[in-house]
Amino acid sequence: MTNILRMSNLAEKIRREETMFASAAVPDAALLPSSLESMDEPSPSKAAPDAWTFFADSVYPALVRILTGLLIVALCLWMATGIVNVVWDLRQSLSGGWAGVAERAVIDTLIMLALLEVIRTLQSYLKLGRVRVTFILDTALVVLIGELMGLWFREYAPEKVLLGLGVIVTLTALRIVTAKFSPELSH
Repeated sequence: MTNILRMSNLAEKIRREETMFASAAVPDAALLPSSLESMDEPSPSKAAPDAWTFFADSVYPALVRILTGLLIVALCLWMATGIVNVVWDLRQSLSGGWAGVAERAVIDTLIMLALLEVIRTLQSYLKLGRVRVTFILDTALVVLIGELMGLWFREYAPEKVLLGLGVIVTLTALRIVTAKFSPELSH
């Protein structure tokens, strides 16, 4: 950590020295009266980076936050629709066909859990300004476990199940490693 601080201090000193040398080094042509008059007028090349910087620093992050918030609202509405659908299917199970309704309820519930993980990932992006790898792995694990559960209710090839289990074990190992060596824990 101290090395990073030293490097950032060094970078700051270099920037200050470059700024100081740039302001001290005035070309000979700049000493002429005609060039002094043109220095007061902003050039189009200097105005463009300022507009771009404003867009990149202010407009773009606000736009991303608005779109991410709208996406969270849409996913929450989709999840609410899924809950209503599960409750509606529960009513059908009373009239018969309980096994088919239970199968569909399990799959729908796993899909809603995957949606919940996606919402959690988006919320962490809004809060932290970045996406944590552990949230991405959690989402992938929930989706893959849902797919594996979906295979349970259908005809499936054993190779497909073994492939799914291999991916789940790999993602679980990655999840453990990312949790153990998280940069947030070093603070």
